[in-house]
Amino acid sequence: MRRNGPLHLLRACGIALCTALLPALATAQPWPSKPVRIVVGYPPGGGTNTVARLLAEHMSKSLGQQVVVENRPGAGGRIGTQSVVRSDPDGYTLMFASDAELTIAQVTVKALPYDPLKDLAPIALAGRGPYVLVTYAGFAPNTLAELIAYARANPDKVNFGSFGKGSQNHMIDERFKAAAGISTVHVPYKGSGPVIADLAGGQVQYTFATPGATLPLVKAGKLKVLAVAASQRLARADTIPTMAEAGMPGFTGGSWYGLLAPAGTPAAVVERLHAEVVAAFKSADFRRTLDDLSILPVTGTPAELSQLIRSETDALRQLAARIGLEPE
Repeated sequence: MRRNGPLHLLRACGIALCTALLPALATAQPWPSKPVRIVVGYPPGGGTNTVARLLAEHMSKSLGQQVVVENRPGAGGRIGTQSVVRSDPDGYTLMFASDAELTIAQVTVKALPYDPLKDLAPIALAGRGPYVLVTYAGFAPNTLAELIAYARANPDKVNFGSFGKGSQNHMIDERFKAAAGISTVHVPYKGSGPVIADLAGGQVQYTFATPGATLPLVKAGKLKVLAVAASQRLARADTIPTMAEAGMPGFTGGSWYGLLAPAGTPAAVVERLHAEVVAAFKSADFRRTLDDLSILPVTGTPAELSQLIRSETDALRQLAARIGLEPE
């Protein structure tokens, strides 16, 4: 039978058009239509990983899709960050990060292979982990005012232990010294564990560290806590005064966490994810768990997280220039 030429051609074109549209129709499915992955640039354990898993558990229930956390540790969170930056901006690969890889790395790492503000789409600020100011139990000062007075009377005779040159608590201490008008000796270590061990032994006199790592030693009588570097007291340790209450108004410091996606992720997906974070932080069970971890339940919009990254990076650059800290 002879085929109708024009009709056959139209049918062929129609089939070809439908075939061409299939990928677009597939990507137009309502988000999420498959599991979502949250990358954490640190090993299991620690504040970043813990909060990410709490958030993933909440989102799995509310989104109706499994949200899994993938740990990709290395280089202070930067390896995980790079993997997210290189991922498709489709809303199925996210990043739960701390200020270490988003702000501090911009100041302390030479030739950082990503730009947090250009290569990532901020979704929400997702909690703050304030540090406490702790001292050796045998150190004479018992209050923040006494520590400052002692350091002023004994310049360069008090040692501060940090987690490493350019680390979060090193930068906090440099701000503290400038605000208090004191000069102490910086003793860098390789991580928080060795610092706290030597602090308990009296090799260094004070440091800024997480409540989880230090308050058990305070309870055991091996350390003293003078203040928490936060705008409010800790729910599970409310006898500890804030730095403002102890005599240093406006001084805060510690880690903060944020949820981000690869740049170019659809705005509607970012908006939905932001709403999920806000809903999680309003949950009573979620907040109780954060209280147990001494993490403050604060959130912020994508624009606010972007501005936080920008302003903190600028402040850190100024601080690094003042103390002669060069990127390595």
